[in-house]
Amino acid sequence: MPYYEHVFIARQDVSAAQVETLTNDLTKIIEDGGGRVAKNEYWGLRPLAYRIKKNRKGHYVLLNIDAPPAAISEMERQARLNEDIIRFMTVRVDELEEGPSIFMRAKAERGDRRGGRRERRD
Repeated sequence: MPYYEHVFIARQDVSAAQVETLTNDLTKIIEDGGGRVAKNEYWGLRPLAYRIKKNRKGHYVLLNIDAPPAAISEMERQARLNEDIIRFMTVRVDELEEGPSIFMRAKAERGDRRGGRRERRD
């Protein structure tokens, strides 16, 4: 089966629990279509580059998917109908990325630099 990366942005006024429910609903659609979600990453509430449907921020979620094209098209159809999802993008990839995504690795590296006291240089 082909591999896909699917990123969606949910409205800023929904809670993190509602975003997780949305993610579970999309995962169930994929599993009912004969596929599987290999990885699910919640990137958090982030500012948008420009306003989308009067929203300045959005909850970002990444799904790595191994599914047939019919399951992907059904998931995208459901995402279009859902009012809480303001944007989504699905990209076919050659292989699924193992471990955390580049976004999560960069976020972890930034966290390491900010923590703790700074040492003085003599």
